[in-house]
Amino acid sequence: MSLFRPLALSLLLASAATLAQTPPKVVKKVPPEFPAEAVRKNINAGSVKAKLTIGADGKVISVDILEADPKRVFDRVSIDALMEWRFEPGADKQTHEVKLVFRNDE
Repeated sequence: MSLFRPLALSLLLASAATLAQTPPKVVKKVPPEFPAEAVRKNINAGSVKAKLTIGADGKVISVDILEADPKRVFDRVSIDALMEWRFEPGADKQTHEVKLVFRNDE
């Protein structure tokens, strides 16, 4: 039975370390444009959840779309805008998730 205790303890410590991470601080946000394609299709609202990989220098290295509603309508404008975001520099590369909400009131 004592063989299982070190494994359980290491999993607990790993979980605590993950929870202790503070989200990176945004220093520059670039809002995405509402796509003309959505207007042509009479789509007035939507959302995109994205995972950003941020370099130690605070620049966004990559953007992965995790969820989109409707699918593939707001992806390109979201990626383009999020690649321009900047965060406070950190000691290491990190990831961060954001949700963008689109609404066209015109």
